[in-house]
Amino acid sequence: MPPVLYSFRRCPYAMRARLAIASAGVQVELREILLRDKPQAFLDASPSGTVPSLVLSDQVIDESFDIMLWALNHADPQGWLDMPVDGHALITRVDGPFKTALDRTKYATRYPDEDPKEHRAAAASFLTELDAQIDGHIFGKPTLADFATLPFVRQFAFIDKPWFDAQPWPDLQAWLAAFLASDAFAQIMLKYPPWQSGDAPLLFPD
Repeated sequence: MPPVLYSFRRCPYAMRARLAIASAGVQVELREILLRDKPQAFLDASPSGTVPSLVLSDQVIDESFDIMLWALNHADPQGWLDMPVDGHALITRVDGPFKTALDRTKYATRYPDEDPKEHRAAAASFLTELDAQIDGHIFGKPTLADFATLPFVRQFAFIDKPWFDAQPWPDLQAWLAAFLASDAFAQIMLKYPPWQSGDAPLLFPD
């Protein structure tokens, strides 16, 4: 039986896990869940109760970046792992300060003691740096850094898309637009009904 991937379609962490799994061509059983109604099988399997969660025969991987590495270490036909060392530092910034600023911009009501404008400015500062670096891709060709970062840039962009589109980030905006129009994005964003115990396995990629 293939590993089981518990996922939620719109979660950026789950998106990047699915991107790497699809790129690698490593087949998993995809179980789409609702975060507001988590099935007991998922809670029993995942120590963190968060998506994505990859259930292997001997372990559970519930960090999205670790799932990406698991998939790409099985197969990396597009060469995503051929990335400069700086890529790992960039991904750390995405997962840390940028995601913090993103959350406090998008979900401002959850953080009543913090100023969403300051956090949007902090996120924008990072994206200004990224725009200056992008030449089609972050390192000039598709790497792990692109696909670990794009789902979060997408999430930030759609907080206020007209504002995002008005910023002086032509290379960043073109990079995001190309991703949103790609077959890879279409593949990972197919809609599936929420998984229920007893459902026939849904294999991904099919």
